[in-house]
Amino acid sequence: MKNILARYLVFTVGIYILSMGMVLILRSSLGTTPISSFNYVLSLNFPLTFGTTTFLFNVALIAFEFWLLRGIRTRRDTVEVLLQLPFSLLLGIFIDANMALTESVRPTGYAASLAVLALGCTVQAVGIVLEIKPQVVKMSAEGFVVYAARRYNRDFGRTKVLFDVVLVLLAVAASLALSRKIEGVREGTVIAACVTGFIVSFLSRYVFTRANFERVFPFRY
Repeated sequence: MKNILARYLVFTVGIYILSMGMVLILRSSLGTTPISSFNYVLSLNFPLTFGTTTFLFNVALIAFEFWLLRGIRTRRDTVEVLLQLPFSLLLGIFIDANMALTESVRPTGYAASLAVLALGCTVQAVGIVLEIKPQVVKMSAEGFVVYAARRYNRDFGRTKVLFDVVLVLLAVAASLALSRKIEGVREGTVIAACVTGFIVSFLSRYVFTRANFERVFPFRY
């Protein structure tokens, strides 16, 4: 039981750090992450916070996951998908809390914006590693891609790229339709999409190794 609680604790910490990374990327004024681009556009054009639109978007993804699993869903799949709900709510709360905490972060000049973007990508990567390592729950975006790849017998990596591209296109289309200009999607969106995966791989291989992880965090693999 202690092992399980420790895993969920690390996972929760990972979600918080992930949310901080997402917010820092936004605060760079160079765009948002692909996964949050559509949510952010909605928050700009409706009386909803960024955290609220992120939660609602995740709920929609959870519904789509059940649709993707129709006819092939196991009891374990059902539990895994339903567990995403409370953590999606937690992610939304963390995003709004970090939006308030970083209100004063307003980089002046392009170099400062790039620095905040780099910091955001790094923080986000740390959060992703801490989210993945405990091996307890898939967040809804990852779960959607996993189940879509399983349903249509596609490669996970290619499906993930397609998913991100579709989200960015949706963000651009929604932005143009609602405000007649592109908001939330800039060069920082592309940079975040390209570099975060490499940072995650580096951290997993050289920093958060299995030996280091077991030394720092109180659970066994």
